[in-house]
Amino acid sequence: MTSIRHFPATHPLPDWRNFGVMLRVLLGANALAALAALLLAPATDDWAGRYVELAAFVEPLLLISLALLAGLRDLLWRLPLRLGQALALALVGGLAELLAMQGASLGLAEPAAPGRAALLAVAAAWLLLGYFELRARAHSPALAEARLAALNARIRPHFLFNSLNAVLTLIRSRPQQAEAGLEALADLFRAAMRDPGELVSLADEIELGRQYLELEGLRLGPRLTVDWQIGPVARDLPIPPLMLQPLLENAVRHGIEPLPEGGTVRIAIDRRGDELSIAIANPTGGGADGGEGHHIALDNIRERLALYYDLEARLTIEAGPDSYEVRITLPCRTPR
Repeated sequence: MTSIRHFPATHPLPDWRNFGVMLRVLLGANALAALAALLLAPATDDWAGRYVELAAFVEPLLLISLALLAGLRDLLWRLPLRLGQALALALVGGLAELLAMQGASLGLAEPAAPGRAALLAVAAAWLLLGYFELRARAHSPALAEARLAALNARIRPHFLFNSLNAVLTLIRSRPQQAEAGLEALADLFRAAMRDPGELVSLADEIELGRQYLELEGLRLGPRLTVDWQIGPVARDLPIPPLMLQPLLENAVRHGIEPLPEGGTVRIAIDRRGDELSIAIANPTGGGADGGEGHHIALDNIRERLALYYDLEARLTIEAGPDSYEVRITLPCRTPR
């Protein structure tokens, strides 16, 4: 199974195909261009016009460079770090010089000293590569795993205590069901003790969610109904562990349990293009706040998603007068 040790965020050369990397490159390069425009402008009032002139050169260079580096990512990653960085700098510098020469030949820009555009582009790219190398060290596998272990440690005790409490309520009144609950609880314990740095299959995560809901069903009886809506998704798709269970626990504790008549927890899992969508909804009973108490689990999951996927994964909430829905969107690909 895939580990966070193999995730792009831990590689000193950036993953040019990652949305977060693209966004940081675009923002960083434009910030450098804005600073250069401020230094080159004869007066402060001329800064905006100078920046527009620079942006007309910088933006095409950025887009072409990102496209080429994204295509060459795997090749660059297989090379020694310094050689990969040198090739990336050479690519950006060569493109900058070609664009400058093309602009001058078409009369779109004034002719510049040979190599000037390449030198400036290489300097900017060197600063960005240095930033990404420092960021990769900050997100080293050891640190990322330690952070994941700390985040999982916050989820596990609460999860296991609530599961055990559900069984304890059955021991005197329904001992046979309590025995079945203890068997399910043993499986839940094994799942909770997994290595937080390892991804699990979607099938395993769904099965863990089913077992948890069955355990809560023993306690709540007909008050809890579950509606699984699983589309044509590959069940072996790797996802971070303990994504479903904390959300299901919140849906039961803060959505179903406060309502005397109970309600339905709806779980919808589907693939939309290159993204996996997981939505969990519960009723709020009009005046009841079905989202109250969700925030610890939601913040925990958000932080774990950022460690695994950077900006490529997201968690959104839709809170209405009668329902509360949490949706997780993950990239449908195996991280390298």
